[in-house]
Amino acid sequence: MTFNPQQVIFVRMFTRVIEQTIRRACRTFPAVLVTGPRQSGKTTLLRMGWGATHRLLSLENPDLRARALSDPVGFLRDNPPPVILDEIQYAPELLAYIKTRIDAKRRPGQWLLPGSQHCPIMQGVGQSLAGRVAVLTLLPCSLDEIGGHSKKAGSIKYLLESIFNGNCCAPRPDFGLDAWLLRGAYPELWANAAVDRDLWCASYIQTYLERDVRQLLNIGDLNSFARFLRLLAARTGQLLNYSDLGRDAGVSAPTARKWASVLEASGQIYLLPPYFKNFGKRLIKSSKIYFLDTGLATFLTGLHSREPIMRGPFIGSLLETAIVSSWVKTFYHRGLPPPLYFWRSRDGLEIDLVIEYDGRLYPIEIKATATVTPHHAAGLRKWNELTGANETAGIIMANIDGPMSVAPGIRAVPWWWV
Repeated sequence: MTFNPQQVIFVRMFTRVIEQTIRRACRTFPAVLVTGPRQSGKTTLLRMGWGATHRLLSLENPDLRARALSDPVGFLRDNPPPVILDEIQYAPELLAYIKTRIDAKRRPGQWLLPGSQHCPIMQGVGQSLAGRVAVLTLLPCSLDEIGGHSKKAGSIKYLLESIFNGNCCAPRPDFGLDAWLLRGAYPELWANAAVDRDLWCASYIQTYLERDVRQLLNIGDLNSFARFLRLLAARTGQLLNYSDLGRDAGVSAPTARKWASVLEASGQIYLLPPYFKNFGKRLIKSSKIYFLDTGLATFLTGLHSREPIMRGPFIGSLLETAIVSSWVKTFYHRGLPPPLYFWRSRDGLEIDLVIEYDGRLYPIEIKATATVTPHHAAGLRKWNELTGANETAGIIMANIDGPMSVAPGIRAVPWWWV
């Protein structure tokens, strides 16, 4: 059956989990920096949540930006806080002058600074606003935000325990796994059913990835970078080998590493490190690469409809990508660095995702199958033996309709419980 976006229930208004994190930061920090990829909803979130108390100024406006750069003292004098300085990456020089204003009158929650290009912003923050700014990351929507259930979002510990104990109350979304993988998680694609996914993704890649990232990297050959993006998307959910990637893209391994690092810093990909604790096995030490949006990943790999996604060879990698990226968002949107890992020994034993939180390890296997058998728990059983775990041995997140017991201490749970 061909996927029809008109069959999906779209949410017109999004409640973002990170909103409460920003409000908490505003109670103690003079400035709050919200970074993240373009179109992830930073400006909309701050305008809706703080528009009544903070004046919004967009430095993407050429006239406003020229004034800010030519006369920063006069610009800040004429636009006193509380203020939202949108697209702060266009005028990072302002940060030093904002520091002076903060030191003269230190009041919490006065400066909200959304920006898209992480690298130049963080350089300025480190030099000017250390100790004065809370740095938060807003990624595209989480699954509960798309489904309209983010108001019920709990703490990290509550989420982990409810999922691993089998009593998660997350309602099933009004859309299928194919829709989630195909449309990804950028707010505009879910806020408006009329938005064409293919046109949106093509425009996003051309106007944001190729423009912003190429500017940061000073890339002259557009074809090489476009080929690099497609090859990287095809490797989502896999170990990242820069030599192989560079060879296939026609660039050197150091160039491939540099390009990937900027994509990571700009919120497009996530590098999942291995868990290094040695349980008596030689371990893989390379990171795994994940696109943070499956919509862009499927588009870049040439997948545009339900059947090639759900019945094709990439379904396992795509589901793994969607679930890992969801856990990344779970931590970032609560203001925490993601303590996420994978574990793989050189003789083939593997755990797709290991969450280390509050002194405990939470192992997760991810399977695209709708028929989970005890065979799928083999990795988790071996993990339990090696770690000596005597509590919950782990879960398998799969394309199933409800939770089920697979082996002693091991449950399979639906993908939407993430």
